[in-house]
Amino acid sequence: MKNIKEEKRYFKKEILKSEKYKRRKDLVEAILEDDLAYTLKEVDIILDRYLGGRI
Repeated sequence: MKNIKEEKRYFKKEILKSEKYKRRKDLVEAILEDDLAYTLKEVDIILDRYLGGRI
């Protein structure tokens, strides 16, 4: 049986405090939902799709 590691999820307010998203703070604030938790991979995908014009 495979050992599946679940990725940690973060709420928008935690992501906004992150050094990784410091330069995209306004975009994170506008796009992410307050009451949903996201993995960092999900945040990257959402931001990339938005910036690429695919929502």
